[in-house]
Amino acid sequence: MNYRSLLVHLDATPANAARTQIAIALARSWGAHVTGIAPVTAAELQQFQSAAALDGHIAGTTAALLGRAEDLAQEFVLRCDAAGLPSFDAVADRAPTADSLAQQAQGADLLLMGQPDPSLPHYKQALSALEGLLLSCARPVLLIPYTHPDPVRLRRVLVAWDGSRESLRAMTDALPVLKAAEHVTLVHWRTDAQDSSALPHLTRVRDWLARHGVPAELRHDVTTLAVGDALLNAASDHGADLVVMGAYGHARWAERLFGGVSRTLLTSMTVPVLMSH
Repeated sequence: MNYRSLLVHLDATPANAARTQIAIALARSWGAHVTGIAPVTAAELQQFQSAAALDGHIAGTTAALLGRAEDLAQEFVLRCDAAGLPSFDAVADRAPTADSLAQQAQGADLLLMGQPDPSLPHYKQALSALEGLLLSCARPVLLIPYTHPDPVRLRRVLVAWDGSRESLRAMTDALPVLKAAEHVTLVHWRTDAQDSSALPHLTRVRDWLARHGVPAELRHDVTTLAVGDALLNAASDHGADLVVMGAYGHARWAERLFGGVSRTLLTSMTVPVLMSH
């Protein structure tokens, strides 16, 4: 089992160049086909159309945004060609970001996305689009922090397990990475030091990983922190290159009201995160 097809989101943010290089490096390492997808951002389209409506130039501004998407796609093709990749293509798509990527990802093994940058315009819209994508995408999503430099190293991986379907899905989707990693830590947090009820289940998951050729260190840790914060701390303490976790194991409205692990990682990630819903 390996990733044979990689899809990467292209946009006009400062992090796009590094994300492109990461996608190229991963495609080369895995021998995978890579597709760059440049959707027209819905928030920008709405803003430009609203402004253009005042001047009667909606068609022109829409064409300008589509033209920029086509430029991003062409730039991606040129960079893949310069890197000597044997198999690549790029698409400029007028569909909104979440819809475009969810549909295009059906033809890929892994979708590579960037973490929204809170210093940029339309941050809230970008975060909302990413959350929608995570809920609708049928493929795992590898999220790159907007501050993360090239390259991505995947030697030390932290796998967060909470017994949910989503966490097991993420673990299964991440098997190609886990098999190639030098060290894998499987961790579960509990708030009661005397509560060991999850340990037998956690042990079975570790044994399942071992049968797939992934020896994992098992951690059944106690925390007084919110799990999202405990996960960020653990990633730092273990020197993790990657976190693997399920996305939105609870309803998204509940995550927003009560502060979920997914939202914490999306807004505060310090290393790449592979998520599956």
